[in-house]
Amino acid sequence: MTTLIRIEEINLNIDDNELILKAKIATILALPESEIISYEIVKKAIDSRKKSNVQFVYSVDVKLRDIKALTEWSIRHRTRVHTPYTYEIKLAPNSSSRPIIVGCGPAGLFAALALATAGLKPLVIERGQDIDARLQSVANFFKTATLNPESNIQFGEGGAGTFSDGKLYTLINDPRSAYVFSEFVSAGAPSDILTSATPHIGTDNLKSVVKNIRLKIIALGGEIRFNTKLTDLEIKDDKLVAVIVNDQERLETETLIMATGHSARDTYQLLHNHKLNIEAKPFAIGVRIEHLRENINKAQYGAFWNNSKLGTAKYKLVEHVPGERSVYTFCMCPGGSVMAAASELGGVVTNGMSLYSQNNTNSNSALLVPVMPADFGSDSPLAGMEFQRYWEQKAFISGGSDYKAPAQLVGDFLAGRPSRKLGSVIPSYLPGIKLTSIDVCLPDYVARSLRKALPLMDNKIKGFAHPEAVLTAIETRSSAPVRVLRDDKCQSNIKGIYPCGEGAGYAGGIVSSAIDGLSVSEAIINNLI
Repeated sequence: MTTLIRIEEINLNIDDNELILKAKIATILALPESEIISYEIVKKAIDSRKKSNVQFVYSVDVKLRDIKALTEWSIRHRTRVHTPYTYEIKLAPNSSSRPIIVGCGPAGLFAALALATAGLKPLVIERGQDIDARLQSVANFFKTATLNPESNIQFGEGGAGTFSDGKLYTLINDPRSAYVFSEFVSAGAPSDILTSATPHIGTDNLKSVVKNIRLKIIALGGEIRFNTKLTDLEIKDDKLVAVIVNDQERLETETLIMATGHSARDTYQLLHNHKLNIEAKPFAIGVRIEHLRENINKAQYGAFWNNSKLGTAKYKLVEHVPGERSVYTFCMCPGGSVMAAASELGGVVTNGMSLYSQNNTNSNSALLVPVMPADFGSDSPLAGMEFQRYWEQKAFISGGSDYKAPAQLVGDFLAGRPSRKLGSVIPSYLPGIKLTSIDVCLPDYVARSLRKALPLMDNKIKGFAHPEAVLTAIETRSSAPVRVLRDDKCQSNIKGIYPCGEGAGYAGGIVSSAIDGLSVSEAIINNLI
């Protein structure tokens, strides 16, 4: 009898050969190696808590000849019986109404993939460009500061995640995630995302990955139309009957998945105008903090900082600041770049990105402070969106009104003085930065919280508050400022409209957005069966 056992927390030294895992497994299970048919690495992480003894930590699935050979002790000791989960998409009966999906980010792509697999031939409409044209628009913005409001870091094939290095690590525990990862690998993502504790695809790889997912959707009978913007809804008796795109074309449908991402503000306004139930929700704002990659490596890995097996160091920090709001890091980009992520004229927004190699000179992350609906100054469900816009416009003006971002050295920020010259860290943000005081484009409570948190975070990562580290403002798009309410069948109060993904307030990253796209599609398929 073949049995699968999951074993966690198997430690190896950096220079150990992975082949010794079998002997370690046998010791943990108190069995001879001959009882082990095979094993598979399912997770590999780095434990750098002891700088003098950085280790790799593995989780493995083991096939045994007979589970009866296990002792009671070995079953309790970091092991459990594991049953692999296989995700299956049901075939749907023919439907007279073709489902339409708004948005070509992870939620929209995986919703389309599921519906196409089920035989429903979905139509995906995306306001932005296909990935190749989108890359040209983004490059042109970085070079000339000429923003394309319809195709940029936020809008276009692949969604906002395409330009955040394709981070796939998530805290959600959903069995559909294995399907999401396998589809990414099938589309050309590096296979190590299946085992890494901090998986990422890299923006350079995502360019082809999203294109290959698109081609699979089309091969299954789906259709994707770029430069196609949802501009109105046709609703009768609280039921969707058609959508209008580009202000002129009418497309009949009874099923609309709204997977727009968190930056489609005109779409939020459209939904609000048509009386969809929307509520303001908390999110977070702050800045990007940028350090030399080498310094972060040394702080995290100690004497092993230059060991090629470890790659570029990552971090995740949270500080509960006495008397102020909590501060935490988010979307950490090892060996990456700070990105110009504006999607509206007259606003500055930052984000972070890494290529797969993660070998740029600097590392960066968002440094964020929570904001609540009570901060927004209005009871409107769209008040958080207006709050974002207000501070983005402040940052635009502070940066010189030409899409340069306001920036300040950490030492100057802590001392309360404007920055005049750079130190060892050269900012990566394009079209460029303007040294100034970033206080003018941050709410007072955000600036106070950041000032108190930085020295405390420096106690956890030496050099985190280095005086020459750079703060670039402003990061406002950490998550959606609204939630578009839906019922237990994923429908809004308007029948046939399915809010989905991060933009609707039900996800917080690539994996969770993709899973929500699958969940909404399942609800639609089940409604037809």
